[in-house]
Parts: sequence; structure tokens; C-alpha cells
Amino acid sequence: MSNRKKGFNLLIRALGSRNYRLYFFGQAVSLIGTWMQQIAMRWLVYRLTKSELLLGVVGFASDIPVFFLVPFAGVLADKFKRQRILAITQGLAALQAFILAVLVITDQAAVWHVVVLGALLGVINAFDIPARQAFLVEVVENKEDLGNAIALNSFIFNGALLIGPVMAGVLIAFFGEGLCLILNGVSYLALIGALLLMKIPERKTTSGNIQLGRGILEGATYAFRSVPIRSILLLVALVSFMGVSYMLLMPVFAEDVLHGGPQAFGYLMSATGIGALAGAVFLASRRNILGLGKVIVISGIMYGIGLFALSLSHHLILSLVIAVAVGFSLMMQMASSNTILQTIVDDRKRGRVISLFVMARRGVESFGSLVAGVVAHRFGTPDTLMIGGIVCLLASVAFATKLSMIRETSRAFYKDMKDAKSDAKPVPVVRVINELPVGAPNP
Repeated sequence: MSNRKKGFNLLIRALGSRNYRLYFFGQAVSLIGTWMQQIAMRWLVYRLTKSELLLGVVGFASDIPVFFLVPFAGVLADKFKRQRILAITQGLAALQAFILAVLVITDQAAVWHVVVLGALLGVINAFDIPARQAFLVEVVENKEDLGNAIALNSFIFNGALLIGPVMAGVLIAFFGEGLCLILNGVSYLALIGALLLMKIPERKTTSGNIQLGRGILEGATYAFRSVPIRSILLLVALVSFMGVSYMLLMPVFAEDVLHGGPQAFGYLMSATGIGALAGAVFLASRRNILGLGKVIVISGIMYGIGLFALSLSHHLILSLVIAVAVGFSLMMQMASSNTILQTIVDDRKRGRVISLFVMARRGVESFGSLVAGVVAHRFGTPDTLMIGGIVCLLASVAFATKLSMIRETSRAFYKDMKDAKSDAKPVPVVRVINELPVGAPNP
């Protein structure tokens, strides 16, 4: 066997697990459809209203349930069978897509329909996210391949961002938003079918009464007493709050600034996907977590500069180049943050810290959507992007002052891992778990 073939087989080794293979291809189809719906919903709202403010309201309604519900959903994901939870959430998401599709095709769709159905999808996603992240461990038969499985997940998430928006832009231009919504509803069936075909060994679940409040408080106290964890969560929250304007306002930017249409919107989103995919490749090639703190700082500064540059652009080609850089830097920053958290956290509190990360990532984003819509309505889209870029840049510089503590914690963990290898099987270090750019849908 040639070295090239060996290298390729090493890259996709997690696909040797039957359950993960089903999960991988089911997700790939479903995520393309999910991105098509996201593009269709945003374009529909802007077509109906021409209002940046209402775009922000829809974004807020879609994500705010995640902020409030995901800590409880994380506990439930440990209590009940995750395979069953995912089958239910995917079925409900498909129903939501079909309902909205019928309203659009029959010309009955109003903005309040999108707001209500978006909020419903947010509730569904709040229960889907923790179960999905925890379920990955169950579908990989060889636990040594877990790191590879997580990296492959990152590829399909960002690959879907590359394909879905382009398809949506073309379909909206020729057939309208309804077809995108129908195709998304159908795409959920691929993952539901994959879940039903899986043979998952029974696992022990938590028994007895669930003390939700006490468990959540304990996790929050643990996270915020740790300087590295606290610093990462605060940076993620701030970037999610201020950087969300990029994805949210792209329909406005495509039409009013670049004087394009849904196809230009789709191209911008796909350019972001190209950059994010390149970031995923870079992170997957790393052997350990050392140096990721510096990656967070550099990519954060790059993201801030990218938003600032985009606010000054009036040409499609230049905007696409900047969008690639923005997607790359945001993927690097968020995925590196998640990787460090997943590595240094106490395993007994992992689920609760993941919930805090999701809250900082998607929950805070809901408030950012609302604020971005208000600011853009008052000052315009370019100025909103510029403000977001400046704040993200300054936040990354401030985070750099905490690098020494993060570096010490990472090195201590890595040393413990190397020492443990002499007595145990290797443990995957790179844990780039299901990371999405700001504004991206929950898979």
C-alpha cells in the first residue's frame, strides 16, 4: 500500500465504524438542507420587510431558547437515551420546515410566522445540541478514533456551509424560498434513517431525581473559578455578541451594498464556508493542544480586521476574498477555544462546561442578533460590521494577557497525558467538536 493511500486511510479511519459511517453521511445530507433553510429564512424576511431590525428579531427568536434551555437539556442528555432524543428532535425539525414551506408556497407566510417557527426550531435545537455532542462517543466503536471522528464532523459541518448556501441562492433566484424549505425537510429523513439503522449498545443512564439547579450552579462555579476556562468563555461570548452581525446582515449587505441578489448572498456564505473548511483542515493536522492559545489570539485579531475590511468593501470579488478570511479566522478561534476547554476540563463536569460554552456561543448570539438589527437599522450595515470588528479586535488583544495561565494549564495537562501513555492506551487530544461559525444553524 502506498504512503499516500495509508495517509488517506488514516485521515478517514473513524469511518471504519458502521454506526459512525451512518451518522456521518446522514449528517452530511441533513446539514446541507439546514443551511439551505437558514439562507431561505433570512432572505424571506428581508424580501418581505427590507428591515435589518426584523432580521435581528428573527435571529433573536431562533437562538434565545438555546440560552435558557441548553443547561437543562444537557442534564437530560445524560439521563435518557441520546439516540431516541435525536430521532425526536430531527422529526420535529422536519415538521417545522414543512409547515413553513407550505406557508411560503401558498403565499401566506408573514414575518410573525417566521418568528414563531424560528423560536420553535430554537427550542428543538436546545435539546438537540447536547445530545448530539454526547452521542458522538457512542457511535465510534474504537475509542482511539474519537479524535478523528470529531475532526471529520468539523469537515462536514463546514462542507455543508460551502455547498448549502450556493444551492439555496440559485434555487431562491429561480424557484423561490419554498423549495429550499421542502428540501431541508426531506434532508432530515436521511439522519433519522441513519439513527434507526444504528445498533447502539445500551449504556447506563443517571437514575433517581435530577437536581438541575444544584448541578448547574456547581458547573458554573467550577468554570468561573478557573482563569483559563473563564477567559475563554468570556471571549467566546463577546465575539458571539458583537460578531454575529456578519452572518445576520449578509442579505442586506448583498443587496444594498453589493447590489446583488440571493445568488450574491449565497456566494458570500459559501466563501465563509471555504475559509472555515480550511481552518478545520489546519486544526485537524495539529498533533496536540500546545500553542492553541496563541492561535485564539491571532485568529481573533484576524477576524476583527476582516469585519472592519468588509465594512469598507463595495465589490463582490473583494468581499468574497474577505469572507474566506473571516470564515477561516472564526473557525480557528471558536474551534481552538472549544478544543482547549474540552481538554483541560474535569471530566465529571464536562457536560456542564459544554453547556456553558454553547450558551456563550449560541445563546449570547441571540442577544447579539437583536442588538445588531437595531444598530444596523439606525446606522446602517457597514457601520455595524465596523463596530463589531473593532470590539472583537480589542477583546482578542485583552485575552492575550491571559495566555500565560492558559499555556501553563495546557502544558500541565499534556505532560500528564504523556506520562499516562506509558500505562494506558493513547487518548485523543484534539477535540474539535461540531464547531460552527457565528450565526450557523445547529446541526
